[in-house]
Amino acid sequence: MGAVESVPQQSIHEFTVKDNRGKDVDLSMYKGKVLLVVNVASKCGFTNVNYTQLTELYQKYRDNGFEVLAFPCNQFLKQEPGTSEDAANFACTRFSAEYPIFQKVCVNGPKTAPVYKFIKASKRSSLFGNSVKWNFTKFLVGKDGKVIKRYGTTTPPLSIEGDIKKALGEM
Repeated sequence: MGAVESVPQQSIHEFTVKDNRGKDVDLSMYKGKVLLVVNVASKCGFTNVNYTQLTELYQKYRDNGFEVLAFPCNQFLKQEPGTSEDAANFACTRFSAEYPIFQKVCVNGPKTAPVYKFIKASKRSSLFGNSVKWNFTKFLVGKDGKVIKRYGTTTPPLSIEGDIKKALGEM
């Protein structure tokens, strides 16, 4: 399934990514926050449930230090075909997403975004190794920037609310 890739970074906060308009975003701005990093797609069978529940979780916990970081990805049956801005407009208009929607990325293969190399190396799937299986794979990242847990596509965001609360220190 692919070799484990060694990454020098120790925290997600060491990365800079691009927003949906191509502007650099230094992830150190999220130090001290709990993050849910998700590869999203607008034309996937899991889109409605995931976007609806991601928005609900974000609205419920954002004031407590929780952020959703959404990365559009077109690697799975080309289910995110438009531009990065199209993906953001879709999420914001259809699902009232107020969390950041970044530039489209590759989550697998030779063009994997560095931030995804890091999170995948941090928490491997027992079944798929280092690969992301499909859209809406979720990675829960602690306040220290280290990956706490990985969740598959079929795990609805609301089902991990307890893990989010624990990471926030609310349990």
